[in-house]
Amino acid sequence: MGVMVEMSREDFEAAVDDALDAVPDQLLELVDNVVILVEDDAPDDDPELLGLYDGVSLTDRGADWGMGELPDRIFIFRNPTLAVCETPQQVREEVAITVVHEIAHHFGIDDERLHQLGWG
Repeated sequence: MGVMVEMSREDFEAAVDDALDAVPDQLLELVDNVVILVEDDAPDDDPELLGLYDGVSLTDRGADWGMGELPDRIFIFRNPTLAVCETPQQVREEVAITVVHEIAHHFGIDDERLHQLGWG
């Protein structure tokens, strides 16, 4: 096990912002009613999780969707991400992949398709 990277919450959130900046605009324009939240720790039942999409993907929304639902939430988990990385640069790369992953789930793209696209 490598040494966990030390990265302040501010720096980590900046990495998340940078990752979002790297997402193609045409993709971000399609993201509908989603907030991205940084949490220090993943849920107890999956402590090594790097990111989580909590919501109803666009492909699963019915015609009546959007009547006051809470926004979908994408969580990026700081401590598990730092635990799998050895350098701040690696953290930024990992965060970028995680952000794309969770946005993809918002679009109803599953992990198998992501692997085909090279974002596994």
